[in-house]
Amino acid sequence: MRVGVLTGGGDCPGLNAVIRAIVRKGTQNHGHDFIGYRDGWRGPLEGDCAPLGIPAVRGILPRGGTILGSSRTNPLKTAGGVDRIRANLAEQEVGALVVIGGEDTLGVAARLSDEYGVPCVGVPKTIDNDLSATDYTFGFDTAVGIATEAIDRLHTTAESHMRVLVVEVMGRHAGWIALHSGLAGGANAILIPERRFDVDQVCAWVTSRFRASYAPIVVIAEGAMPKDGDMVLKDGSLDSFGHVRLSGVGEWLAKEIESRTGKEARTTVLGHVQRGGTPSAFDRWLATRFGLHAIDAVHEGDFGKMVALRGTAIVRVPLAEATSRLKTVDPTLYEEASTFFG
Repeated sequence: MRVGVLTGGGDCPGLNAVIRAIVRKGTQNHGHDFIGYRDGWRGPLEGDCAPLGIPAVRGILPRGGTILGSSRTNPLKTAGGVDRIRANLAEQEVGALVVIGGEDTLGVAARLSDEYGVPCVGVPKTIDNDLSATDYTFGFDTAVGIATEAIDRLHTTAESHMRVLVVEVMGRHAGWIALHSGLAGGANAILIPERRFDVDQVCAWVTSRFRASYAPIVVIAEGAMPKDGDMVLKDGSLDSFGHVRLSGVGEWLAKEIESRTGKEARTTVLGHVQRGGTPSAFDRWLATRFGLHAIDAVHEGDFGKMVALRGTAIVRVPLAEATSRLKTVDPTLYEEASTFFG
């Protein structure tokens, strides 16, 4: 069988490890051959692909990003998109697709598989760790490590100048990166999308920290919202999946803290730094295992499924189930972290 591989949505460390595992095992153990589609769903939509053999995946295990490129193309919003994909797959003699992505990319795969008969197997990828069917997604561990290192470094400059430092991390609907990195980095407040925050309470935590002769670090997810206010947007534009561009809540909060407490406050927005660079050992391990099990599912004809981590086992779950709802932070986990606020 010829198998197509694509990576969609935001890039993240570990994508190349998945591609490598799929091609290595698929070629050596199952005798399949592969083509890689460029730039997510744009590839099969436009027929843009290239052969993907073992020489192409040598040396890519530690590389960040994706050798296939990525995009937020939504073929379901393109006139005739499904028919174009099916025609290109047939012309290129592709018998199945391995789709590596997050909720949006895999949501397209679920519909193509269930409603249009396009044989797809999904692999969960997102630094946000917000896919409900899997314990962890690859990319998350690396992003948390990057954010934690940044917080560690910011502690020293905050204490040197005795100022508030607000650290804005990624997390549109789920605060997993903020929670894990904030707790690991010793933040004095962690603000997440799942719980609206009270600015006065944040200022009280900041003041308490200064009274103890320490400079406070506040970690905030980009999708966090104040009790009396709305989500802070970068601008009003939407991508092809209907998402607005976030960023700016950290700067907004720093100004509020400074005006209410009289203490100098600065903001650091980590942004795409969290997505870049070499994957952690855990993400390489997880991504590799996902790739090995995904190509097994293809070989067995078990389409419409996504591979997922449950404990230490890799299992298969229906794509529709995997993308039906987001995994958000459990309130009890947030309460544990709140022990260290202030």
